[in-house]
Amino acid sequence: MRILLLHSDFIEYQPISKEVEAAEDIQYKASKKIDEVIVALIAVEKDDDESIIDDVCKELKAYSEKIKCENLLLYPYAHLSSQLATHGTALAVLISIENQARDLFTTVNRAPFGWTKSFHIKIKGHPLAEHAKTIHSKGNGEKKELTLISSALKSEDALNSTWYVHVPEDKLIPINDYAFQKDSALKKLAEYELSKKRTVVEVPPHVKLMKRLAIADYEPSSDGGNLRYYPKGRLMKSLIETYVTKMIHEYGGIEVETPVMYDSNHPSIHSYFNRFPARQYNIQSDNKQLFLRFAACFGQFLMAKDFQISYKQLPLKLYELTRYSFRREKSGELVGLRRLRAFSMPDCHAFCRDIVQAKEEFVKRFELSLKVVEGLGISPNDDLEMVIRFTTDFYEQNKEFIQAFAARLKKPILVEMWKEKFFYFIVKWEFNFVDRSGKAAALSTDQIDIENGQRYNIEFVDSDGEKKYPIILHNSPSGAVERVIFALLEKADMEVHTGKPPALPLWLSHTQIRIIPVSSNHLAFCEKILELLNKNSIRTDIDDRELSVAKKIREAESEWVHFIIVIGDKEAGGKEFVVRERVTKSQYNISIENLMRRIKQEISDKPYLPLNLPKYLSKRPIIMV
Repeated sequence: MRILLLHSDFIEYQPISKEVEAAEDIQYKASKKIDEVIVALIAVEKDDDESIIDDVCKELKAYSEKIKCENLLLYPYAHLSSQLATHGTALAVLISIENQARDLFTTVNRAPFGWTKSFHIKIKGHPLAEHAKTIHSKGNGEKKELTLISSALKSEDALNSTWYVHVPEDKLIPINDYAFQKDSALKKLAEYELSKKRTVVEVPPHVKLMKRLAIADYEPSSDGGNLRYYPKGRLMKSLIETYVTKMIHEYGGIEVETPVMYDSNHPSIHSYFNRFPARQYNIQSDNKQLFLRFAACFGQFLMAKDFQISYKQLPLKLYELTRYSFRREKSGELVGLRRLRAFSMPDCHAFCRDIVQAKEEFVKRFELSLKVVEGLGISPNDDLEMVIRFTTDFYEQNKEFIQAFAARLKKPILVEMWKEKFFYFIVKWEFNFVDRSGKAAALSTDQIDIENGQRYNIEFVDSDGEKKYPIILHNSPSGAVERVIFALLEKADMEVHTGKPPALPLWLSHTQIRIIPVSSNHLAFCEKILELLNKNSIRTDIDDRELSVAKKIREAESEWVHFIIVIGDKEAGGKEFVVRERVTKSQYNISIENLMRRIKQEISDKPYLPLNLPKYLSKRPIIMV
């Protein structure tokens, strides 16, 4: 790395035009003047990596102490070297220097990367006013990973928002004037959003449950936030994925599949990357710096760019269930299934003709999301809290639309209003599940995106024959699959405190019916019942272990099995059986035909998958968690 340090009375610079395709997105091209400042002209070279950051910051601080100046401007300046790093690497290094320097200087600014800029500078006239330095990487053969940080993260951290509560009477009440119900989920969500504290203080109940029920656990040999899913968890995930995909197909989503990694220096992707507030995993492959996707946006947008699209085909709805999407969340924020680094996300984009069509589709997808979460066993009114976010301009131009949209939920919702657009969208809503510790996790969401049609050069031919850019909606009607399981487990734990037995929805339960033979003499009859039930798409198993009947019943209930049938001499010779129904805490006589009919009525519209473990419990491995 080559650095030229200039102790300056002032510098005034203004971005003029993009010099490289991978240039950062900036909101304004106005000139900026900084007085009494160290201007650090920096050229990042091809062998530089993050092992150099500490030495660079030490050099900057040492120079600062010599000349008694606490203000720093980092100024990308490629002209100091002919052996330059790739654009992605250079930007990652510069951002890392900026982040670390903030702890060392009173003020730190950075001129935008990849832009031609005009500047005026007045350098002081003392012997130390100009100082050149070359700094090399550690050279130990081990490259430190470059962590590319989205500039949108900095915007998000510095976001200046006004918060309200929208009540069903079509009123926006300033948040400080709203009378929250004590300990309500909405109050906890407001506190969570305003504090911006995502660090885990206490382990939420679902973590213990996911382990005890043998659904999932941490994988110690992987990176944090990457879990292992046992057979029961894999079955749950598959059922949720199948259900959400079916609902999106019925809505009109066209399913596609796209890669999990992309070139950081692709111009459209690089630009979008800095408009999305997420931390990424980065990979060096040959001469490319790649990153793992955080959503299905890139692949679908690049695909749509190559389509020939007419206004008659809009809204065009592309869908992918990403297994997986990756976000490098901070380690202190990772917890169980609520916040992960690798997750499965149903991601459906709608390419719309104009804002009128986009708003119409926005409402349709909201109704889709309501239907999906209800089908998953989560009540939008009882279990979820809604946040809607929009710019002041969008609100002023669409007051009636916002009010009618927000009133659809028939309960108070949280509102965040921005004075100016920080990201690529102008309005976004989300359903949040708030756990007992007051931490929120977003499930369903949708956004109106006004940038990426042009950014990715996606075009459609309008009725006047002109090519235009679509407005894009970003919808996940369920949110991440893992977060759905998180919400269901947390909801079950909450129900315990109201006196209800904890349970999962019947269609998501691994074993729906367990048959318990009193002795081995009854196994043959149990097998006949099991065969009939499984033929009728009801997941059933047999506890043939050498245990007492009482212990088998207790274990079935601890596994949250909904129905238990004990088969003894009397049952083996009759047409009705005594069924223990765990959720209702009841016991009654019923025929197999009537029990099947009852279960089928409850789960008739949900997908079915067979058991993915042996039907006899004696044949199953014991999963120690």
